[in-house]
Amino acid sequence: MEGVSWKSAILEGAYDACGWLAFAFWSSCLYPQLFLNFRRKSVVGLNFNYALMNNTKHAVYFIYNACLYFSPDVQFQYRSKYGFHQMIPVAANDVALSFHFVVLTLLTLLQIATYDRGNQSLSKFTIIMVGGVWLGVVVCCFVAWPSHSWLWFLSILTSIQVCMTAIKYIPQALMNYLRKSTEGFSIGYVLLDFSGGTLSYAQMIMQSIDQNSWVNLYGNIGKVLLSLVSMLFDLVFMWQHYLLYPNTKGPHSSKLDEQITEPLVTPLSQQDTSVTTPDKSSTIQGA
Repeated sequence: MEGVSWKSAILEGAYDACGWLAFAFWSSCLYPQLFLNFRRKSVVGLNFNYALMNNTKHAVYFIYNACLYFSPDVQFQYRSKYGFHQMIPVAANDVALSFHFVVLTLLTLLQIATYDRGNQSLSKFTIIMVGGVWLGVVVCCFVAWPSHSWLWFLSILTSIQVCMTAIKYIPQALMNYLRKSTEGFSIGYVLLDFSGGTLSYAQMIMQSIDQNSWVNLYGNIGKVLLSLVSMLFDLVFMWQHYLLYPNTKGPHSSKLDEQITEPLVTPLSQQDTSVTTPDKSSTIQGA
């Protein structure tokens, strides 16, 4: 971090250790879901709206981190606003982590496209919202380009990240509630995500203590809010898994396992082909 150095070698070492530990936890948190889907050859129980919004959120977060970490212009604008003695609040592990998440969430979407889906599908609202997000990102980029207002552009990305994070968990939490089960949604993801969030907060606090300034927190409010919202929903999922619906192998699970595979979009020609077969016993009784 050019022009800014750590005052305490101990805090610097602890900061780096927490950063890479958070990277290890966060980068591992999506693997339990991928392995669970692969083992079951099914994505029943994983909400597709959550999966698509999760990919969008991480892609936007990667753009944010890459701009702030690699671009001298963005770093100059950041220090002009918050002080030239301030450290850039994005580390190498943040960039690596966000790129890693983009790849893993794309693999999850690929599993959704290929594995047994039961009767689940993407909602039109989610598709329209995600399309609107990317359209907004492109428009804001073109608006910022002539005046090089990149810090403003990053603030827009921050707002998108926080909104997507707040919204994306709701479909999965609601689905768990309606099914009265968390089967199909990996609790390993939740535990690793919560651990990563805790270490991320510890990392930011260490940097603030070393620099004797809390600009690191409100200057990177996006990262703070993202971690906070994610950890709150992690607590909700833990509550559902361990307290509300601890017996995941219940009757709801067996019913879902018996559902047939349906396409993500049902063709109109197939919507009216179902014919109700009269019950044999009722026919005899009527005779």
